[in-house]
Amino acid sequence: MRVSAKVDYALRAMTELAAAAPSLVTGEQLASRQQIPPKFLESILAQLRSGELVASQRGAEGGYRLARPAEEISIAEVIRVLEGPIATVRGARPDELEYAGPAAGLRDIWLELRKQMRGVLEQTTLADLVPKS
Repeated sequence: MRVSAKVDYALRAMTELAAAAPSLVTGEQLASRQQIPPKFLESILAQLRSGELVASQRGAEGGYRLARPAEEISIAEVIRVLEGPIATVRGARPDELEYAGPAAGLRDIWLELRKQMRGVLEQTTLADLVPKS
């Protein structure tokens, strides 16, 4: 599995929001605390807002917060909002693949891999990542 910079940055920013809840955190604070390029973070936050994982408030007292409790947001959900399906092979879902001859068993491997990855990513929430005080 390859984790993109976008997903890595998003999860780092979202753990900051989870740790700060219910307070608002500015984009600048998120970028600074996690050493994320500010313009890239703005784009990521916009996607997360469209995916209803992050909420924002404008104004002098504005900033970002999680749209739902950290216990209700899985790592898998963040990945899907940003990049689509968890596991693909050449852009196709494993269950859509067909292989001929000796390679036919590859489909089962890709399906099992997707199942295992989903298990970990869907069961792990943002709350699991934030140290307990």
